[in-house]
Amino acid sequence: MPSATEISSRIIEAVMAQKLAPGTRLGEQQLALLFDCSRTIVREALARLSTRGIVTVSARRGWFVVEPSQDEAREAFEARRVIELGLIRQMPPVGKEAIRQLKQHLQREKAAVRGSDVGARSFLLGDFHVCLAECLGNHLLADTLRDFTARTTLIAMLYQSSHDAAQSCEDHVRIVAALEAGDAALAERLMSEHIGTVQAALRLKPAAAEEDPLRALRDALAPVAKSPAGARASVSENPATYLGALL
Repeated sequence: MPSATEISSRIIEAVMAQKLAPGTRLGEQQLALLFDCSRTIVREALARLSTRGIVTVSARRGWFVVEPSQDEAREAFEARRVIELGLIRQMPPVGKEAIRQLKQHLQREKAAVRGSDVGARSFLLGDFHVCLAECLGNHLLADTLRDFTARTTLIAMLYQSSHDAAQSCEDHVRIVAALEAGDAALAERLMSEHIGTVQAALRLKPAAAEEDPLRALRDALAPVAKSPAGARASVSENPATYLGALL
């Protein structure tokens, strides 16, 4: 019988592989049947994912994969930028074993980019950032990056990212090359550019141009303009008062 940790990990992997779309319903009974476990274990796994920002729950409708808003999308990329650039900036010199592991990951990425398995390609491109944190010796940040990478994968699906997978892989190759050369400043700059490029490929409206979700209701409930005391505007002068005139 799988544990709650194993179930939550499988769901995270499915998100990173773009196999679970934003808004997908995650039924407790269906998951219990799929994993051959109790609904209690499934509920525990989903509750953990809820605290990690991957799923959300509605009292009447159940559990769903999150659908990040545009503001949440921007915040997720800002958080990744802070974490990943800070990780590179503060890291000790990267050892040969870490470089070897990163290069092995890059080989799997390249093979996936050349292949037709979109899920494997998506997962490996996102997992590079987790692998980098692990190779640099910070497993706590690796876990945090796994969650943020899953969220940005959902964001890319929701906002129809046009970013090229081959370009992402090439960005990763250059970052590892800079780390191998001992040039942390270059690696940090390349990572910043990479995250910025991925974010720029999203179809997000500029913050100032976002639609006001309450606009229609706000306009409808605005105070009605009244004429000065003793004055009565004719219907022809102000068509907006037509309904009031009838009443």
